[in-house]
Amino acid sequence: MSSLNIYKRIINLVSRSKVSVIGALLVSILLPVLLISIGFDSLGLIENPYFGFLLYVVMAPLLVLGTILLIFGVLFSRGGEEIGTYTVEYLKEQFTRPGRYSRIRRLLYFTVVITLLLVFVVGLASYSSFRYTSSSQFCGQFCHNVMQPQYTAYRNSPHSRVSCVKCHLGKDADWAERSRFTGLKQLWAVATDSYPRPILPPITALRPGRKTCEQCHLPEKFHGSRLYTRERFLPDETNTRVRTVILMKVGSGDIEGKVAHGIHWHVSESQQVFYRAADHEREIITEVRQVEKGKKDIIYTAMAGGDTDAGDSGGVGELRKMDCVDCHNRPTHIFLSADEALDRKLAANIISPYLPFIKRQALAVITKEYPSREVARVEISRGLQNWYRENYPELIENNPNLFERAVQGVVDAYMDNVFPSMRVTWGTYRNNLGHSKGSGCFRCHGKLRRVGSDRVISNDCNLCHVILAENEKQPEILKSLKGVIE
Repeated sequence: MSSLNIYKRIINLVSRSKVSVIGALLVSILLPVLLISIGFDSLGLIENPYFGFLLYVVMAPLLVLGTILLIFGVLFSRGGEEIGTYTVEYLKEQFTRPGRYSRIRRLLYFTVVITLLLVFVVGLASYSSFRYTSSSQFCGQFCHNVMQPQYTAYRNSPHSRVSCVKCHLGKDADWAERSRFTGLKQLWAVATDSYPRPILPPITALRPGRKTCEQCHLPEKFHGSRLYTRERFLPDETNTRVRTVILMKVGSGDIEGKVAHGIHWHVSESQQVFYRAADHEREIITEVRQVEKGKKDIIYTAMAGGDTDAGDSGGVGELRKMDCVDCHNRPTHIFLSADEALDRKLAANIISPYLPFIKRQALAVITKEYPSREVARVEISRGLQNWYRENYPELIENNPNLFERAVQGVVDAYMDNVFPSMRVTWGTYRNNLGHSKGSGCFRCHGKLRRVGSDRVISNDCNLCHVILAENEKQPEILKSLKGVIE
């Protein structure tokens, strides 16, 4: 039996059913397109997130559907007169009739080859689909407008090389399934335009902090103290650079026989800390409970009339064991204040401190309200150009590249942190790593009193850090440590 006859036989077999014809068309069109597209994607030649969605979420399932239709149509939808085809009696007859065995064998070989090829392509597409939907690109860019603030902050964060699923899904099957179910609800919210603006932090939908963080940050490696230097620029004519130097008492939990001390005392296993919050964001703490094995619990409750007063605190909120994310609540999706965003650009010399009043003028333009990012980009640039042309025309004329770079740096500071369409502006998301504006540490420290005593949870600065210099131009401590920390 010639190859031409085999092809005719196959075409005749497929064409007897509308179902198999539809399946054959889908397979014949999508199979080569998928193979070529997967090759392009594997080589990284196309980075558009919608290409991956079209490839793995649309085309791959259609290929599987086409294969099912083709097989179903050939075997079961060929008309009443063909109802006996491929029964045991039919196959027995075909194999025993003279001259038919060799032809049937060729058809079987052809069928096996096609089936294996389809299985390979479907398996490859399925794996690639899983990989794509688990990628940071899919998480952050597919729903472009919705996740733009979180994805932008993620790319600028210390964890920008850690994929989203490493933290949000992890390796636990139960959390992976919960996260994927939540993801389906989120896709529905996007499709129906019913998602909140801004996106709310997934406080109750995150894996336990220690299960996530301690995959990389080992408690055994927590260290005693760390020298921290922060640079700030004053909004004066010379953009005066000042430094604050702090010795952070990072400390450790009771790991490897060490006594729990410093900031990480809060996650000690021998003296566990629990708390209740009166709000979903866990900003209003109404009770803190220190639990030590073999000893009576030490309980602190909200002081009457204070910011945390919620009446009978014993019944407010779930008693939660303190972990990493109670302080490091924004380890990746970090949004800066306007002042800090500009300070970082100035410290990196992206915005040149050489330009007079650049810090003051930049603050003035980026803290205005704009209806969109596109409008903000134009108005920030225009505002700076107009002011400097009026007050320092020769300076920007003699240093056009320096000024253009500074303007772009100011625009970038805004673009990295403000998203009007999602109602994300300066200060929308609080960072509890510290104690700015009464949040962070001061949710508990200085606000809760021990039951049966007048003792309040201490807010003494020296518990967590020692300030060695504060907003000084030339801190003496840095001169003393020169050569040690550089």
